[in-house]
Amino acid sequence: MATTTDPHQTNGARPERSGVSVRVRITAAVAALTLLALTSAGVIVYVIESQRIDQEIAQRVDQQFEEFAKFQETEGASYATIGELLDAFMRSQVPDENEALVTWYDGRPQEVSSGGYTGDDKAAFEEAAATIVDDNGTTRVEDPEDDLILNAQTVERAGETGALVVVTYYGDARSGLIDTMRTYVVVALLSLVVITGFAAAQSGRLLAPLRTLRETADEITDTDLSQRLPEVGNDDITALTRTFNRMLDRLEKAFVGQRQFLDDAGHELKTPLTVLRGHLELLDVGDPQEIAETRELLLDEVDRMSRLVGELILLAKSDRPDFVTPRPVDLTGLTVDTLAKARGLGDRTWTLDETASVTVPVDEQRLTQALLQLCDNAVKHTGAGDQIALGSAYDGAWARLWVRDTGPGVSPEDREQIFERFGRSAVPDGDEGFGLGLSIVRAIARAHGGTVSLEDEQPHGARFVITLPVSAGGPPDVEPPRHADRSEDETQDEDEEFSLWPAS
Repeated sequence: MATTTDPHQTNGARPERSGVSVRVRITAAVAALTLLALTSAGVIVYVIESQRIDQEIAQRVDQQFEEFAKFQETEGASYATIGELLDAFMRSQVPDENEALVTWYDGRPQEVSSGGYTGDDKAAFEEAAATIVDDNGTTRVEDPEDDLILNAQTVERAGETGALVVVTYYGDARSGLIDTMRTYVVVALLSLVVITGFAAAQSGRLLAPLRTLRETADEITDTDLSQRLPEVGNDDITALTRTFNRMLDRLEKAFVGQRQFLDDAGHELKTPLTVLRGHLELLDVGDPQEIAETRELLLDEVDRMSRLVGELILLAKSDRPDFVTPRPVDLTGLTVDTLAKARGLGDRTWTLDETASVTVPVDEQRLTQALLQLCDNAVKHTGAGDQIALGSAYDGAWARLWVRDTGPGVSPEDREQIFERFGRSAVPDGDEGFGLGLSIVRAIARAHGGTVSLEDEQPHGARFVITLPVSAGGPPDVEPPRHADRSEDETQDEDEEFSLWPAS
């Protein structure tokens, strides 16, 4: 038969990564955001500074025209012609280094301020200036040497018309800004390189636990769940590492428990199967009496195996979410009804302790099954005349149901193992159980979100207590009681599971 091969697998090793790594994507994202921020900042600075330069140019031109207007008021009468007035004013001024003054009369430019020039393309200058000298206009000339901005102030006297033209060399005015922006570009590129390198290094350091997690997950097999991640630091990644390690702890416990369960189940089934095979091999088919005796014995073994398989299936189902179906149940009615059913289990002194008249959400059938199992266990470990009592209580947060007896009790060294699958303490004569009863009780209690514990009775005996939360998980401000069937490791794991993650 042809087999298909995953193209992302190479010789059974770890899967090949497709696409770009997270580290590269983070670094690229940081670089892109940094480039966008630096570019935006540069554009904003350029626009603001350009507007400031334009305002300064406009202010200098206005100032020049104001001085020309004052010059006309104070000294204008001293000059006979427009040309003399314009030339006299120009000789009294010292323009800025990026500015020149030009007098215009008789239809053409006449004088240029000392140290100034009007560009290389004289014809273009004259043509542009001719369009603005009659109406106080403004224009711009693209000159090979530099862009020119022309502003004209028109003067009229005795039928003559002239103008003072202020020429601003726009490139010179903006040269400082251009130099600044070049410097900014160099600094921005260096900053981009530094930030990108830092982002690559930091993302690599932060993602190192995730790479270790992936490598550890690749090394984990169904036969070795002992691998753990190193927990270093106090951030979200470290919290994820702790969570992953706790998950591995739970998986390891589950797999170990499953293997132990299968080993124990196989061991328990091996004996009745051996008995069946042995009797069938030795059966004399010609002896009717032997056939009848063998048939009765084999049916008894089949019944034992059926009961064992049924209990194993029940334990297997206890992890399913639909194992219990909670409905409102009166605690007093449940206790009284269970006591009535338990009286048929054995000739004992059956009594009813206190009861709680409260309605709680539980699976009545499962809880009755657990209580009857405890009653049956009490019957096995007591004799005629001993007392067995049932009771219930409610403290506002937790409901408690118990079965107590006046038997010999349970030795301290056996109190943990009796709740395990196939775990047994002292076995009384005639007890054909498999050691699954108390594990079934614990499974039912846990399915309800509760626990089962063992307490001593005075002067002797045992009290098995099932403690259930009234609502799922119990009230948030109430600490669930600690019980003997829960180990310190389980309690610690549960506390860690509900602890807050450390702040980043």
